[in-house]
Amino acid sequence: GQFLINQKNVKYACIYFAVRKCIAATWLNDRDQFLYPNENWEKDIAFHNDCLAYSLFSNSIQSEYGTNHWIPFTEYEVDSKGKFESNFMSKYIAGKIDTEITFDLFGKVEKEKQQPIIFSAEAKTLFEAGKKLWQHYHAQKDVNVNASLYDIRSHFQGRSDKDRMNSKSEDETYTKLIADLREKLKQLGDKIAPKVYEYGFLKS
Repeated sequence: GQFLINQKNVKYACIYFAVRKCIAATWLNDRDQFLYPNENWEKDIAFHNDCLAYSLFSNSIQSEYGTNHWIPFTEYEVDSKGKFESNFMSKYIAGKIDTEITFDLFGKVEKEKQQPIIFSAEAKTLFEAGKKLWQHYHAQKDVNVNASLYDIRSHFQGRSDKDRMNSKSEDETYTKLIADLREKLKQLGDKIAPKVYEYGFLKS
């Protein structure tokens, strides 16, 4: 199944994604069942924000299939050579997106803004690792300004004759940066994982 993600449900989409992806399947847990969670997760804002950060740096979004709305940085932060088609995610993180618009009987418009997101220490280190990777990519020649994480990996790792992404890169700086990003992502995933069981998303 699929659903459209917008400013009102992006938080829930990222929770759904992170809960499913942060725990690697093994022979010990591959029969654990995903269930409707208890209500305690709803008030855990730190959990929501950790899931957002995790999702931003673990998805397989590709800009060739449409506008990339998931770039977590501004052009200034990554020294981009051009303007992004979409600044949705960086504005969402900064609390600059209207999440709800209502009208009263007299046509008055009221807007509810998304509050600036406060990330945990683990999420912040993940963002720092991600920013260094984006900066290294934008320092290259002939880059796709709107590149996603998948696009950046494909750029540095190249593709085989069968159009599969290679597992390694000849760029030593990239290799170090992507390894650091993956390590920080794992650390954040390890922080999220216990709450997946605590809140009943997954039952052993």
